[in-house]
Amino acid sequence: MAKRVRMADIAEKLGISIVSVSKGLAGKDGVSEEMREKILETAKEMGYLPPSKSSAAQRSINIGILVADRHFGDNTFYANLYRSLVSHCNRLKYQCMLEIVMPHAEDGCVLPLILAGGSVDALVFMGEFHRSYLAAMLKNNLPFVFLDFYDDVIAGDSVQSDNVSGSFQITEHLLQTGCRKIAFVGSVRATSSIMDRYLGYCRALLQAGIEPRADWRLEDRDADGSWIPLSLPREMPDGFVCNCDEVAFNLVEKLKKAGYRIPQDIAVTGYDDHRFSTICTPQLTSYRVDVDGMANAAVNLLARKLNGKAVPAPITLVPGTIVYRESTRVK
Repeated sequence: MAKRVRMADIAEKLGISIVSVSKGLAGKDGVSEEMREKILETAKEMGYLPPSKSSAAQRSINIGILVADRHFGDNTFYANLYRSLVSHCNRLKYQCMLEIVMPHAEDGCVLPLILAGGSVDALVFMGEFHRSYLAAMLKNNLPFVFLDFYDDVIAGDSVQSDNVSGSFQITEHLLQTGCRKIAFVGSVRATSSIMDRYLGYCRALLQAGIEPRADWRLEDRDADGSWIPLSLPREMPDGFVCNCDEVAFNLVEKLKKAGYRIPQDIAVTGYDDHRFSTICTPQLTSYRVDVDGMANAAVNLLARKLNGKAVPAPITLVPGTIVYRESTRVK
C-alpha cells in the first residue's frame, strides 16, 4: 500500500514550512500567489489527498500527542499537562490528537493510529519512551518535541521541568531545617527526570560536605516502570527527598504505620505539587512544577518548527518553586 502523502512531505520538497503548505492548500492569506500555485501543483503531482473531515478540520494543523500507558493511568500530572497542551494549541488553532501507547505497542514499535493514518503534522512525545520506539516513530520525519524528558542518544528538542535545580533546592531546604541524614526515593534509571532529580539531591549534599549513601537511595519502581513496595533502610535517615508526590504520600503512610512522626522524627518532601501533596497527612512540602509553562514552551517550539524557524536551544528548562507545608520543619 502506497504511503499517504502529508503536508510535511510537500513542505520538505518545496523547502517551506508546513504552515505555509497548510495556508496554500486552504487558500488562506500568508503565502504569495506564485507559492500557492507551486503548493497546489506539487500536491497534485505527489498525490496529496486532504483528510476526509470537514473543510474546517482540513485547514487546521493537527498535533499528535503520544504518551505511554504506564505514565498516563492514574497520573494526574500527565492529565494536567495534556489539558494545558490542548489549551495552548487552541490558542494557535492547532488541533490535538491524543494516543495512549500500550506496552505491547511500545515494545513492538507498532505504528500508532495517528501516524498510520497520516493525519498529524507534528508530534509531542509526552513522558519517557523506550529508545527503540522513539527511533522507529521519528522515521516519519515529522517535527517533534520531547516533553518532560530527553534522550541521551536521540537528538531532539525537549521541554522539561528544571529537575536538577528543583531537587537541589528542596534538598537544601531539608539541610537548612536541620536534617543531615537525607535519603532519596526514586529509581534513577527509570526516567531522565528521576535521574536529574537524584543529581540535584547529590549536588546539594556534596556542597554541604555530605557524601550520598548508596543504601539511602531507595527504589520505587521495577524495570518496566511499575510501582513496587517501598522498603525502609536498616538505618533510618532524618529526611527523605522523594522523586514525586505519590511516592512521598506512600512513604509517609509507611512511616506512620512504623511509628514515626512526620516531621518531628523524619521530614519528607515530594515533587510536582499535585493531588497527593495536599491529600497527604501532614500535607507535603513539594516542588511545584510549572505545568502550564512547560506546555506553552512545547507548543511554541512546535509552532517555530512548523513555520520553518530555528529553535533557539535544544533543551528548554522551565523553573518551578517550592511550596512549604507541614511535612518538613519550619526554617
